[in-house]
Amino acid sequence: MKRDLFEQDHIIFRDSFRQFCEREVSPNIERWTEQGIVDREIWKKAGDNGFLAPFVDEQYGGLGLKDFRYSQIMIEELARTGDSGFALSLHNDVIAPYIDTYGTEEQKAKFLPGVVSGDTILAIGMTEPGTGSDLQAIKTNLEDKGDHYVLNGQKTFISNGILADLVIVAAKSPEGISLVLVERGMEGFSRGRNLKKMGLKAQDTAELFFENVIIPKENLLGQPGMGFIYMMQKLAQERIVVAIGAIAGAWFAFDCTLEYVKERTAFGKPIGKFQNTRFKMAEMKTEITIGQHFIDNLTKQHLNNELSPEEACMAKYWCTDLLNKVVDEGVQLHGGYGFMWEYPICRAYVDARISRIFAGTNEIMKEVIGRGMGL
Repeated sequence: MKRDLFEQDHIIFRDSFRQFCEREVSPNIERWTEQGIVDREIWKKAGDNGFLAPFVDEQYGGLGLKDFRYSQIMIEELARTGDSGFALSLHNDVIAPYIDTYGTEEQKAKFLPGVVSGDTILAIGMTEPGTGSDLQAIKTNLEDKGDHYVLNGQKTFISNGILADLVIVAAKSPEGISLVLVERGMEGFSRGRNLKKMGLKAQDTAELFFENVIIPKENLLGQPGMGFIYMMQKLAQERIVVAIGAIAGAWFAFDCTLEYVKERTAFGKPIGKFQNTRFKMAEMKTEITIGQHFIDNLTKQHLNNELSPEEACMAKYWCTDLLNKVVDEGVQLHGGYGFMWEYPICRAYVDARISRIFAGTNEIMKEVIGRGMGL
């Protein structure tokens, strides 16, 4: 499909990142899937090539590329590899912006160079065993001891939980929810097992435990009690990131299916020649194309700081619903082979299911949209 979103510099960047994925990511996916975690080396290699938090100012080691389209390109190209487990967009577009936006100059100077180089892998701790989308109900506690804080609590389903060197943790404080920077090696900070998941098997997900962790005052991110507001301010970008990945994943599943139905024969002809198959493929291509135009338009709004929370929620829920529809149709058109792990459509099917849950469930997305209408 024709897209007017990208300029020549973006096209050159896409080609470079695609080559990086073909050289450094795709050949390792099978091994990463088996071991349940990517190698730390991929983060260093991405940093060496300028693919980590490129929006960060040059004084902290970044490229100063304040253009979200570069992020969109990387999300799309990683989707072309299938489940790589390389949580680049989480690091780049969900977590690093917290430090860049709310961090002090001292915090930026201390942490951002490692974020850009790949020496400091990021995670964010919001979800707890008893608390999912209701962030105001978290129980992890941050106690002010005058010259330092003490952190106690537990987080779960934390992406990059095993690999992370720096975790932004949301905790209850006297002023409300606050965000603190918890560093690898802090006494009392420990990790549970690498959780076994239905899909996204190459990406590490862990439980995090905080037992009387001493947090220096200089590791408070932003103002005390402002954490909930900070999270709400960043959720629109997180949700558009999920939506971009969903549409890119839908294209990947569509392409896998299109190739299969052209080659697989039944009753003496390719199954793509049957009317039902043609109609299904036509429906999927139409809906994915509609979704792509919607996403590209929202990216333009985001570039102009005009993206509304409601439209970000619309994109997140509709695009992830579409992704799940496409992978389901893809498995059906593959027949028995769609149930075989070595076929990409099988992996795409199980990987897609979480998209309707994380970054806020799709039911929560509809709730936000409804409230935006005054309902």
